[in-house]
Amino acid sequence: MTSLTQRSSGLVQRRTEASRNAAADKERGSEDEDYEPRQDEEEEKGDSKETRLTLMEEVLLLGLKDREGYTSFWNDCISSGLRGCMLIELALRGRLQLEACVIRRKSLLARKVICKSAAPTGDMLLDEALKHIKDTQPPETVQSWIELLSGETWNPLKLHYQLRNVRERLAKNLVEKGVLTTEKQNFLLFDMTTHPLTNDTIKQRLVKKVQESVLDKWVNDPGRFDKRVLALIFLAHSSDVLENAFAPLLDEQYDLAMKRVRLLLDLEPETESAKANANELLWAVVAAFTK
Repeated sequence: MTSLTQRSSGLVQRRTEASRNAAADKERGSEDEDYEPRQDEEEEKGDSKETRLTLMEEVLLLGLKDREGYTSFWNDCISSGLRGCMLIELALRGRLQLEACVIRRKSLLARKVICKSAAPTGDMLLDEALKHIKDTQPPETVQSWIELLSGETWNPLKLHYQLRNVRERLAKNLVEKGVLTTEKQNFLLFDMTTHPLTNDTIKQRLVKKVQESVLDKWVNDPGRFDKRVLALIFLAHSSDVLENAFAPLLDEQYDLAMKRVRLLLDLEPETESAKANANELLWAVVAAFTK
């Protein structure tokens, strides 16, 4: 009888512990339930967390000259492209979304950006942008946020939305992650801080990921694309750095890669955003740059 009582007591304790664990798991999951996982997470399990790059860092890394450590002086697209990266990164992490359509469907560029969760991301640039969006009433559209965060506004009352020194801050993040280093270079009239590449493995892995997405791992359906890779292709193109990833390719490979990129660019964002499992804010950013 005593043995039966002990077994029953143990069973109750195990059930109670299981219930507690399940409740804890559910609570942790609800904090970031809409976070979009990376397709390459399996590859990254063997790497340290420092080598996991955000969309902004990936686009900047594609644009940086390896030895010189700075982006092209003639590239005037990367600034707005990096702001688009921030919006998509925040959307993929479950922090932002587009406002819901109540009566009739609005176009992607007419819908406002809504803060879904104000939980910190751990990235200072992302958290700064998130705070601006959360505190702004009435809400703004995707196109407006790209312009405001870039400082491209004629309204002096909205200049405080501009995120300053974005490229330098992203480069410092990459220095901390062991991807870049910091040097001073003299350009006759002035000295400039540069960030040459120090970890070629991570850069080559990034270039390979972009190349394979439109060559060996090409899927002729945007819905089957990893959302991060899809966003990277669009934003690298909008930032005028996609060519850098395709430069090492043979002529035939290059032609095929650019042909498939053109297929993606010709997609209709309104149509794609209405499909199952699509991220509407991602396609809104695409629409802002391609339309």
